[in-house]
Amino acid sequence: MTVKKMGLRAAGAVAVVASLALAGCSASTAGAGAGDGAAASSSTLTVWVDAERVDALKDAAAAYQKKTGVEVNLVSKDVAKIKDDFIQQAPTGKGPDVVMGAHDWLGELVTNGVVSPIELGDKAADFLPVAINAATYDGKVYQLPYAVENLALLRNADLAATAPASYDEMIAEGTAAGVTYPFVVEQGTDGNPYHLYPFQTGFGAPVFGTDASGGYDSTKLELGNAGGEAFATWLGGQGKNGTGVFNTEITGDIAKEAFTSGKAAFWLTGPWNVGAATDAGINVAVDAIPSPGPETAQPFAGVKGFFINEQSKNKVAANDFLVNYIATKDVQLSLFKSGNVLPALTAAAETASEDPIVAGFAAAGANAVPMPAIPAMGQVWQYWGIAEAAIINGADPVATWQKLAADVQAAIG
Repeated sequence: MTVKKMGLRAAGAVAVVASLALAGCSASTAGAGAGDGAAASSSTLTVWVDAERVDALKDAAAAYQKKTGVEVNLVSKDVAKIKDDFIQQAPTGKGPDVVMGAHDWLGELVTNGVVSPIELGDKAADFLPVAINAATYDGKVYQLPYAVENLALLRNADLAATAPASYDEMIAEGTAAGVTYPFVVEQGTDGNPYHLYPFQTGFGAPVFGTDASGGYDSTKLELGNAGGEAFATWLGGQGKNGTGVFNTEITGDIAKEAFTSGKAAFWLTGPWNVGAATDAGINVAVDAIPSPGPETAQPFAGVKGFFINEQSKNKVAANDFLVNYIATKDVQLSLFKSGNVLPALTAAAETASEDPIVAGFAAAGANAVPMPAIPAMGQVWQYWGIAEAAIINGADPVATWQKLAADVQAAIG
């Protein structure tokens, strides 16, 4: 990543001019309304985005076309299908030049050879560190981040006046409030390790260790370390045979109803549920997640952004559009307004954090770690939640956790 910001813009302009000259400056057949396919020449960039983000990108698309003459064709796609459609179409040359998606797709996208590294140059320093870490795979940046999402602790400030400094303090405050639930967190019959991960890391038990570049290393499974066993023991004490705070009958909907109806003082959840709480008239405060162990609680961070198609004929223009137009404060704030998720660009994140709710999630995410995007993570998810649910329901904590680690290790190979 040695190309500097201004040099990249200049390079993009040169490439665009050359491409247009070769094409006779004719309009591409893949322009707006012409379908999902990638542009036939550099006169058009086709960008797949989810429906809620199309309007947020229109000004950037118009500005890019005005500056370079390259039309940006924004194609609205179904979020549930966009990744699979991209993986299927990209190798054939029919996919888009750029696709919007989540950072944890990276292992699959890189393994399938459908995405190209992005040259950020000195622009990398303008992003939140966790966003760049998440966008990096095997030492290369493959994603232009625009949003960072993580869990935080929602507090009913009318029931609990102060942010708890520890898990035990949270339970004490919630109990003193005299409500049905001092604290709720989504679980379900199959467990929900995504929501429990901050507590697990509080005992010093990450899923994987890291390599020299800081990326996750599948050969360093740390799930079953001593911290993992300590977490499992603690989890058993919070379940059926202990305090009963954790219950696999608490689904996402039940947790939401408990908090929004004033029956719970605290709720561990993400920004996607804040609207339901405020609409219900709850006086919501957002706090950092209190740790039950000796280490800091570290929630997973999910990063949303844009990838460049490895088969795109317009990689230089695509890189230029992303780095010099999408990675700007105004555009990142426009994307923020479309979803209320913390922007990945630091300057935009600081402005968005003028809202105390956003600031609360940003503070809670200060110690967040990227959700592992390596293929081996699939083997972890396969066993993880089921083991945690079993522990909550009374299974031997250490034996169950040791079996979890052994099953994952065997599956990884």
